[in-house]
Amino acid sequence: MKEIYGNTLGLKANEQHRLRNTYRRRVAPHEIVSPELARHLTELSSETNRQVGVLINRKGEIEYVVVGNAHKLELPDIGRARAGQVRLRGLRLVHTHLKSEPLTKDDLTDLALLRLDMVAAVGVANEGLPGVLHYAHLVPENSAGEFWQVTTLPSVHHDQPDLVDTLGALEEELNRKAAARAVGGREKAILVAVCLNGNRAQAESSLAELKELARTAGVEVIDTMLQVRREADPRYLIGRGKLEDLNLRSMQSMVDLLIFDKDLTPSQGRHIAEATSLKVLDRSQLILDIFAQRAQSAEGKLQVELAQLKYRLPRLVQSDDSLSRLAGGIGGRGPGETKLEIDRRRVRDRITHLEKRIDAVSRERSVRRAQRNRRELPVISIVGYTNAGKSTLLNAITKADVLAENKLFATLDPTSRRLRFPQEREVIITDTVGFIRDLPKDLVAAFRATLEELYDASLLLHVVDAADPARDEQVEAVETILGSLGLMEKPRLMVWNKADKLSAEEVEALLRVRGGVAISAEQREGLAALLAKADTTLFAEGASEALGAL
Repeated sequence: MKEIYGNTLGLKANEQHRLRNTYRRRVAPHEIVSPELARHLTELSSETNRQVGVLINRKGEIEYVVVGNAHKLELPDIGRARAGQVRLRGLRLVHTHLKSEPLTKDDLTDLALLRLDMVAAVGVANEGLPGVLHYAHLVPENSAGEFWQVTTLPSVHHDQPDLVDTLGALEEELNRKAAARAVGGREKAILVAVCLNGNRAQAESSLAELKELARTAGVEVIDTMLQVRREADPRYLIGRGKLEDLNLRSMQSMVDLLIFDKDLTPSQGRHIAEATSLKVLDRSQLILDIFAQRAQSAEGKLQVELAQLKYRLPRLVQSDDSLSRLAGGIGGRGPGETKLEIDRRRVRDRITHLEKRIDAVSRERSVRRAQRNRRELPVISIVGYTNAGKSTLLNAITKADVLAENKLFATLDPTSRRLRFPQEREVIITDTVGFIRDLPKDLVAAFRATLEELYDASLLLHVVDAADPARDEQVEAVETILGSLGLMEKPRLMVWNKADKLSAEEVEALLRVRGGVAISAEQREGLAALLAKADTTLFAEGASEALGAL
């Protein structure tokens, strides 16, 4: 005997019997609901004062009978959400509304998230007769941003649309959209930002930077969402209503992942993933993924792996108790060590191993730096925000062939070259990894062997993208990281790169207010002035103290 789902408590035996008999009824595949089935449901709903619904497959057979309360219906578990991006579920929900009210937000959300063929509500009229019919089905992605189409018929006896033709046309259009999206072969994402300090402009700037990070990682950005809140939601970071909206947008746009501009706690990441059935990344995870893609040297790969493991360790969660194993022997009886504990122990062991190897790399670098110091060769280190043009500058002044792309973190591994100044003077010039706002702490710690090169630098060239509207925030971010490394006392020269994109008046005003040198590394303009300034700093007595204020 088939089961009645939902709120069955308090139903009379006769009512339960009639509800079970509902499974014997059939509906023509071409109609949403037959007048006979509609009357059967409204009579039961009127007698029980509860919503009554059925889930019907495309053959017209009833697969589930569900009873709710006077206001809503809780659907049974019919399979995971997002069962497919092209095909619909193959089930339509037909249920009653005691006051003939329109489809509710819960009805429409179930339609979208469960990818139902259709949701229909039959109004209960006088004496339990069927009244108005509201129905809705999904629509493909459109410029109006609509997720569904809602239609109302005065009665179930009016002409209903041909369901087979409607669903066939809808799935064909969904298939066409999916095929067009699949051409690129890249993961598709929606970016989500939350403004908590009231500074919307800053949040928008950070979101634009997140978009560049996503592009660098090879992700296709389908949409962005920015919410202004007084405080973060402890469970979802964004509000519950925004999460529902995000869920619907991601479903319609057929995206693969959500990327948040803020770092998520382990709990938030887990809850958002459960609510959306999507892969969820935060800003730090995206940066770590970019570093993993870009690391070329064995040392760089070690540093990235260490940072990733430190980030993931507190996020290792396993709720399946069946993964426990029994350990035999004296003192070993009981549940033993769970799979989760084994995973965490292995991660901690790997972290310890990587830290030892990176310490060995650090010692090797120290030896090389000591050899350089014995030769008394000054060291110039290029620092700056990512994509400011550091590698391009190194190539321009040393004729090196370091990779230089218009992407964030195009190069990670440090590169050193000899540079000959006038009067037969030589220096070592080093390019370092770029900085960024909210650089993950684990990443800074993992790259300490690389960043130690900065401690022996005689001069830091702080390269800034002069044409970037957010240059002041970028300068502040770099100086914050330099301060955390104890390098703010080092002599620094501000190098305003990409000055060719500014007018002569803007460049003059910038140098007058902020000091430094204006160049265009790509066009090889201003390099002579830069080298002359660096030469004065390194070899003229007393120049370092004067330059440190620039």
